[in-house]
Amino acid sequence: MATDGPFGIDPDDVERALREAGTEFLDLLGKAGGYLDRVDQVDLGVLVGQFFGPQQPPTPKPEPETAGETGSGVWAIYTIDDTGQANVDQVFPTELEALRAHRDNTDDRRRVRFLPYGVPASVLDAP
Repeated sequence: MATDGPFGIDPDDVERALREAGTEFLDLLGKAGGYLDRVDQVDLGVLVGQFFGPQQPPTPKPEPETAGETGSGVWAIYTIDDTGQANVDQVFPTELEALRAHRDNTDDRRRVRFLPYGVPASVLDAP
């Protein structure tokens, strides 16, 4: 008992257990090698699905931001005349500034709208 380690385990027992585990592991690899030779006959999707569970649907790609979301445009205060054409009175970089300038408006034909860069002011015309 005095020659056994501090836990009462003989060093020979440890070596024997590791040797047997190594032998069993090599046997398993040999059996797996025979199985892997036949993998071309097996549907790999089924095999992977067994190990990793059901496939999750792909996440949709985010849609590109619009001009209003990126802020690439101006806020326009415009007036619709009697013929239905829009005349831009003022432009502002932010919605807050445009709404502040428009807050005391009493004219029904005067409006505020976001106008993306590159879009003609004729889109503001009344139908």
